[in-house]
Amino acid sequence: MPRRLSDADARSAGSCPARGRFAPSPTGPLHFGSLVAALASFLEARRHDGEWLLRIEDVDTPRRAPGAADAILRALDRHGLHWDGPVWYQSQRRDCYRAALERLLRAGLAYPCTCTRRELAAHSIHARDGSPIYPGHCRGGIRQPGRPAAIRLRVTAAPLTFQDALRGSYEQRLDQEVGDFVIRRADGLFAYQLAVVVDDAAQGITQVVRGSDLLDSTPRQIHLQHLLGLPTPRYTHLPVAVDRSGHKLGKQTGATPLDLDRPGLALMAALHFLGQNPPPELSGEPPAAILAWARACWRLERVPAAPTRCWNPPRAHEPSLNGLTQAAELLDLKR
Repeated sequence: MPRRLSDADARSAGSCPARGRFAPSPTGPLHFGSLVAALASFLEARRHDGEWLLRIEDVDTPRRAPGAADAILRALDRHGLHWDGPVWYQSQRRDCYRAALERLLRAGLAYPCTCTRRELAAHSIHARDGSPIYPGHCRGGIRQPGRPAAIRLRVTAAPLTFQDALRGSYEQRLDQEVGDFVIRRADGLFAYQLAVVVDDAAQGITQVVRGSDLLDSTPRQIHLQHLLGLPTPRYTHLPVAVDRSGHKLGKQTGATPLDLDRPGLALMAALHFLGQNPPPELSGEPPAAILAWARACWRLERVPAAPTRCWNPPRAHEPSLNGLTQAAELLDLKR
């Protein structure tokens, strides 16, 4: 069983002042699904008189869209979601990820792997999300010397269980459902799982509020936290906005950017989506007034515990009469 690298630094996130974060990837402008996660994490942090930090997760440099990071900052500001402190950029923190990786390698908790995605896709059992479960080919040594090598983290057979604030108890057997997973890619880029764990600890994050599409990643992150002796935040996984076909809203599914000329309408729609039911008289009010109500009345227990909620636009590609594309009247909240 892998040992922890340091027990002295391990601490409970619950004993620290509340601190949440929003950590978008700069692959395009913010859309409604992004706003839901940003708003919920903002309100949950403020509800506990805590700070709300902003981190741009741009470690995957090939996926960065030019100007997207600045556009995200402008959209958040336009919607009244003002963050505390400086913005962090993962692309500026590679030395921190490298230091964590070297610790894991020295302790024998990680190892190089030369298996390609094509090989794994052809010869591995696949997880629920369709990704291959790593069978451990390179655990005892690389099989194809001379190839570029990824770095994988060893997992154990012990079930990993955590309590999600919305979904309740969640358990995963990493060895059966994931396998040893990549923490540095063969092209030299650090993987999301390592970067997010290092950064959450460095920023003192005590609560992570994000979409349920990341629920399956959480046990991997907790496993890394345990090995590195880092605190585990309180996790909350929100319903993800999906279209009628069940696809998550995003650039690939044609989700339109937020209308920066109508920020109040998008905030009202997001509050309805999150089960908060703001009073109708707030419609047409500026973001400051809507957020003042939301901060006073936010209740996490009202958020639906379902993994997804349907964003059902009957006129998905037509602007609504009030100027906001895919806004409140396009929400199907019956599911």
